[in-house]
Amino acid sequence: MAETPYFVSYPEAMEILKCHPLHLSTEHVSLDDAFHRILSQDLESKVNDPRFDNSSMDGFAFRFQDSISPPTSLDVIQTIQAGTSLPQTTVETGQAARIMTGAPIPKGADAILPIEKCRVDEEKSTVILLEEGKKHFIRKQGENLRRGHIALHQGDILNPSSIGLCATMGHPSVPVFSKAKIGIISTGDELKFPGEKLSENDIYESNSFGLSGLVRLSGHEAKRYDSVVDSLDELRDKLDIASQECDLILTSGGVSMGDWDLVRKLIEEEGDIKFWRVKIRPGSPPLFGYWNGKPLFGLPGNPASSHVVFRMLVAPYLRHSTHGGFQERKIRVQLAERFKTDENFLVLRRIKIDMSGDKILAYSTGYQGSGNLNSLVLADGLTLLEPGHSGEIGTWCEALLL
Repeated sequence: MAETPYFVSYPEAMEILKCHPLHLSTEHVSLDDAFHRILSQDLESKVNDPRFDNSSMDGFAFRFQDSISPPTSLDVIQTIQAGTSLPQTTVETGQAARIMTGAPIPKGADAILPIEKCRVDEEKSTVILLEEGKKHFIRKQGENLRRGHIALHQGDILNPSSIGLCATMGHPSVPVFSKAKIGIISTGDELKFPGEKLSENDIYESNSFGLSGLVRLSGHEAKRYDSVVDSLDELRDKLDIASQECDLILTSGGVSMGDWDLVRKLIEEEGDIKFWRVKIRPGSPPLFGYWNGKPLFGLPGNPASSHVVFRMLVAPYLRHSTHGGFQERKIRVQLAERFKTDENFLVLRRIKIDMSGDKILAYSTGYQGSGNLNSLVLADGLTLLEPGHSGEIGTWCEALLL
């Protein structure tokens, strides 16, 4: 087995992860089942959108020249509703067609005036235009999408608007990646299920629940296992089960340098470690490797650190595996207070982001302990303070939006 890289930089960790993607199959799902699924191929429009020139208003269609010196009286020659066949009657000078939103524009007309800007004489079948016509109230054929245009791309996570766009383009179903089944195992003698009675040194286990939510947020399926006590045999058994049932395994706890950090010990001795420890704060102890041929991330046991490491390592790994790229949404922020930085580590402080002024300002959410999950609940983002950044008030850095 090749020598394990220890204490890699964040870019080095990303390069290693790129070499070990998940391989997921493709399936087709109906639009009703497409929410938060990940497209497995580019999607092109089957139609022009709009399919034909149509009105964006209820009103009247006419020749713009007839409206230049309002008020102008025009003869109403027809009424056009949405969903009707394309009109055959041509609008000539001095004429207008009553038209409904979405209805096709009649030949000869090149402007619209909404009904509230008109005065109608039903008996005489005339309309008086009180203002000049609006050419931009005509939605032109193909102005949104041209047939054959790729509007959604492989790796896109489908949201309500993109699902609506799929329907607009004429797709009743879409090709998506099969969801990765991701097993989650927390480790530690002190862990109890929420609601159970706690003894003096017990705590409630929270990481598996938070990580499960992050997995679902990434578009995949979480399988949360009961926590494992500090026993090599029990941990080995649980990892064996997870490797049979899942595509990817996440553990929390047991990856540092102590005698009871059994995940690191077991994967090091019986698995295949690709890296251990990454130069990020918080969360420097994570490992990545394989157990029984299945990729495994060993995440820190402290709740805030496990969430941060998921965002920085697991989430981009999953995006890369589904061709979504490694980038999350980032924004450039100015530090509104002094932040502690590190000469050698990428520092990920939990921040509130204030966009109310001329500059986008970043404030700490408070105590930044790796066990303080509340500081993450309050956060809008994470600083990406590069190694050697001064962290001084008024300096700038990128931030990852949560």
